[in-house]
Amino acid sequence: MAAGVQKGGSRRAMSEINVTPFVDVMLVLLIIFMVTAPLLTVGVEVDLPETTANPIVGQDEPLAVSINAAGEIFLQDEQVVMADLVPTLERISERNFEARIFVRADKTVDYGTVMQAMGRMNRAGYTRIALVTEPILEE
Repeated sequence: MAAGVQKGGSRRAMSEINVTPFVDVMLVLLIIFMVTAPLLTVGVEVDLPETTANPIVGQDEPLAVSINAAGEIFLQDEQVVMADLVPTLERISERNFEARIFVRADKTVDYGTVMQAMGRMNRAGYTRIALVTEPILEE
């Protein structure tokens, strides 16, 4: 019988696992998620004003109220009118008045519109409301 040939043509199962393809796939997925994660926060295009304030840190995911340059109001990605802002907010937050709310307003939006939205949310019982700005990059 020839050396290395087994009787009956059966082959033994390979007991080693090659993890290289698995690691390659995981690294590609990691890069994809690192690139796309910042884009998933809020899809409304807003040109934020700049400030030197420190960022607010917290554990829970905040809700986002955005006001674009045309004065249109969005809660997360859903467009709402001013009168429906609080009822929609209550529905999304499940009446959690401790929910953090980030207000993102275009720097060209009328100050009164921003304050009217914030006032409505505050009167409804939401107290954790913060304005979102862009940091000033010092040269």
